Amino acid sequence: MVFKLPKKEVMISSEIGKEVIKKELPLIPKLPGIYRMLNDKGEILYVGKAKNLPNRLKSYVAEKNHIIRTDRMLAQTRKLEITTTSNESEALLLEANLIKKYKPKFNILLRDDKSFPFIFIGNKDKWPQIKRHRGKKTKEGFYFGPFASAGSANWTIKMIQKIFHLRVCDDSVFKNRERPCILYQIKRCSGPCVGYVKKDEYKKTVNDAIEFVSGKSRKIQKSLSDQMEKASNDLDFEKAVILRDRIKSLNIIQSSQRINEANLIEADVIGGYKESGKTCIQVFFYRSKQNWGNQAFFPKHDPDEKLSEILNSFISQFYENKNVPSSIILSEEIKEKILIEKTLTKKENKQINISIAKKRIKIKSS
Repeated sequence: MVFKLPKKEVMISSEIGKEVIKKELPLIPKLPGIYRMLNDKGEILYVGKAKNLPNRLKSYVAEKNHIIRTDRMLAQTRKLEITTTSNESEALLLEANLIKKYKPKFNILLRDDKSFPFIFIGNKDKWPQIKRHRGKKTKEGFYFGPFASAGSANWTIKMIQKIFHLRVCDDSVFKNRERPCILYQIKRCSGPCVGYVKKDEYKKTVNDAIEFVSGKSRKIQKSLSDQMEKASNDLDFEKAVILRDRIKSLNIIQSSQRINEANLIEADVIGGYKESGKTCIQVFFYRSKQNWGNQAFFPKHDPDEKLSEILNSFISQFYENKNVPSSIILSEEIKEKILIEKTLTKKENKQINISIAKKRIKIKSS
């Protein structure tokens, strides 16, 4: 049987943590940084950041009416550790890193243990391959993503195969083929493994595929039309038919493709909903004016935590180890919008804008 301390007893026991903080305060420099509260077993209970460490920690001592979660944390605190940083942005990044690493019980926790898939097209190979990729981008080439799931990435690869007939087979299979595979028979590959397409022609098709995934489908459509007309004038009707089929596939894909009405070129749209003490956060990935899928997250947090606080912490942790798009659109305001915007801009070495979506208004991106 589990017995819970009445609120009054919790409040009294929280004085233990306050005494720990009081003893350390004179030794803490007035600098930005992060602080860690530990229990009697040396386990990290909470990681926080501050622009001025002493000022932030004094609030734990001075305030008398903490929320119950804070009182419980202070009741278990037996040790305080700090790490100073050069600025508040560094503190934000370090805080997110330590939260993801140690998963303190009193922090809002993002359960994000998977990397998102990308599409990779090599540009140094003689016969470039298109494939799904996860992990570090060590190989030279073009990476497109992130996609919300393997299914979203696979769908795009199939569309590219259908239009551009690029190979998807591994190098070992490619080098040892004596006749084309079934993908050639169903017009999903041009058969470079057995020399059914010239190197220059295949390279041109690869470049067209790269531009297509980059959102330049209209340019590709015009290029294919010009090629078809030339092939027809040259009486190369077999090639003209192949190009005609590619244009037809492109038209079908364009009509069904998830082109977003808001015209978002490069953006993540993040929305949260909280009910009965639990929260779902959805992230929609928009790249090259296309919706590349969405992913749901269920962060761990105290039932009384406000949605704005959950979103604020989610964003810091989510982008700690991911590439950040130029635009992040949120469902509601967060208190550290300016700081996060500044930190991500410095991290990515490009301007990052965080905006709040307006209901019933379509967001237009230049």
